[in-house]
Amino acid sequence: MDDMLSQAEIDALLSGSFNPDDGNNDDSQEIVVTDVLTAEEIDALGEIGNISMGTSATTLYMLLGHKVTITTPKVSVMKWEDLSKQYPEPYVAVKIKFTNGIMGDNLLIIREPDVKIITDLMMGGSGTIDEKTEITELHLSAISEAMNQMVGSAATSLSSMFHKRVEISPPESLLVHFAEDIDKIRFDRKKEVVVVGFTLKVGKLIDSSMMQLLPIDFAKEMVYNLIDTQIKPETREKPEAEPEPKPSAESRVQQEKQAVSQQNIPQQEVYDYSYTPNTRPPAHHEPPVNVRPAEFQSFDSGSNVLGSQNINLLMDVPLQITVELGRTSKKIKEILEFGQGSIIELDKLSGEPVDILVNGKNIAKGEVVVIDESFGVRITDIIHPSKRL
Repeated sequence: MDDMLSQAEIDALLSGSFNPDDGNNDDSQEIVVTDVLTAEEIDALGEIGNISMGTSATTLYMLLGHKVTITTPKVSVMKWEDLSKQYPEPYVAVKIKFTNGIMGDNLLIIREPDVKIITDLMMGGSGTIDEKTEITELHLSAISEAMNQMVGSAATSLSSMFHKRVEISPPESLLVHFAEDIDKIRFDRKKEVVVVGFTLKVGKLIDSSMMQLLPIDFAKEMVYNLIDTQIKPETREKPEAEPEPKPSAESRVQQEKQAVSQQNIPQQEVYDYSYTPNTRPPAHHEPPVNVRPAEFQSFDSGSNVLGSQNINLLMDVPLQITVELGRTSKKIKEILEFGQGSIIELDKLSGEPVDILVNGKNIAKGEVVVIDESFGVRITDIIHPSKRL
């Protein structure tokens, strides 16, 4: 209250030309006022990114099995040419398009070593990588799936935030150098782009920065949807109520007649039924009520006949019968190495009875036989109903 702003400083704040001292800024979020976006729009984009990345961190934790922390995003506006100066090393760009609810492009920029670590963790590894290893199609495919899960969960949060369904397209990943491949990732002809930067931490393996690039128009559309959903219903514009039509002469005469008739109705007597020790409300003589014990139908006789009649209604219901030879579990890394001629070992021994399932429930065991030119199963054992449960 002691350090009040002058009128000139207030005008400078509104025009976007006033920069407060660095010591008074909040380090949790960086707000840069530009001619492209206002301070309120940048603040709204930071709030959207904060909620979206919170759900994305939970999804990435389920994929990698390590604690994932994503810091509060910092929103700024930058020129495309300045990206190559600040980020000279090669990066992996993941392009995701919003196709429903909100329409626009979304570009995620991830460091090359982080992509290798995330891919190794998704394949069941420990996260230790060789820096000399080059990015392959496997790395790009794995990071595309990880970003698809992350942005998919973020789209779910946006759906709840904007009160409408938000959908995304399958992501596309490629390795880029900002100085050489800037035209490959550029999604519009404008000079500026909205940059949402945040820090990604995965256990003790990753502690680096990621970027989210948004077109100016798409960023403004997201801000508009957020502000539109926060408007209270009573503050929205309501259509003017149509004036009530004036009553006709006949209706006025009818209303006057009803008013006169109501005035001539004699008042009814009012009785006070409140409790007092010596007074009681007037008793009313009612006819005697015939009361007798309740009689219930016996369920001991005829229940079996009724049950057999009811079960006949289910005799024509089709059921799915499946014969299971065996099962096994493999890692994604092992499945990707499958090819023609690969052999998969099951958990059943040769000659061991196979399981017979009806609608997914194991009810019997049998042995495989050949009938003419088709396979068949001879039932050798029926599982007891208590064991099925």
